[in-house]
Amino acid sequence: MKVILKDDLEKLGKCGEVVEVKDGYGRNFLIARNLAIPATKGNLKAIREVTKQKGMRDLKKKRQVERLKIQLEKISCTAEVRVGEEDKVFGSVTAQDISELLKEKGFEIDRHKILLETPIKALGVYTVPIKVSSDLVANLKVWVMKKTTVL
Repeated sequence: MKVILKDDLEKLGKCGEVVEVKDGYGRNFLIARNLAIPATKGNLKAIREVTKQKGMRDLKKKRQVERLKIQLEKISCTAEVRVGEEDKVFGSVTAQDISELLKEKGFEIDRHKILLETPIKALGVYTVPIKVSSDLVANLKVWVMKKTTVL
């Protein structure tokens, strides 16, 4: 069965491509989930409009992601931690902590998108990569400072 893909599908093809699939997979999965349409002459003409709209959506999403990257690289976050003798940090600054610091600044970033290899366990300035899309990474500056205690 030949179908026209309405969306990009990994291991199958891109939006607008005509692919050959087994009848059951085409009818029961792709067409049922509105991921593809049967490859008829009329549908081949109609799919051009669908691919045009998808291209416009993808371009708009890419622009939003690029704006988010620029905004994240302009700001910096300050994590205040408790320290002991010789400025030894109690605990560490994790991706969850950085996510909460970003939430305070108005950015909703999932902690899984913060690419922190190991938790930060020392005072200083760190550059933390944040995955804003599948191919775009923003670098956030994080300041780890000692918490000032007021008596």
